[in-house]
This record gives sequence, structure tokens and C-alpha cells, in this order.
Amino acid sequence: MAEPAERMKAMRNRRRADGLRELRLFVPDARAKTIRERVARQVAQLSIASERDALNWIETVSEFDETR
Repeated sequence: MAEPAERMKAMRNRRRADGLRELRLFVPDARAKTIRERVARQVAQLSIASERDALNWIETVSEFDETR
């Protein structure tokens, strides 16, 4: 059996041949205490009126299938 690194390389090559490209993302780790604290501070600073306006705008510009 091929080594894991060889299998990954073969998989990447197959996906590239299919027109796909690998993309790596780094996102905040919600398990980290510092991140949770930062998010909590930011949420506490949200304005209810501003958030309501944003949600109303999203509903206005969104397309919904009302037949469901």
C-alpha cells in the first residue's frame, strides 16, 4: 500500500485534474478561552436596533420560496 503522503499527493492530483483547487482556511478556534471572551465582548457591544435593521434588510433582499 502507498504511503499516506503518496496517497494524498495522488488525491490532490486527481482533484486538480477534475478542475478543483485545494484551499486551506484558518478560522478562530471557538474552544480557546481568549476567542470565546473576545466573541462575548463583541456580542455585548451589538446594538439591538442595528441588528434588527440588518435582519430586515436581509429579509428584504433575500428570495424565499413561499410555497413551502
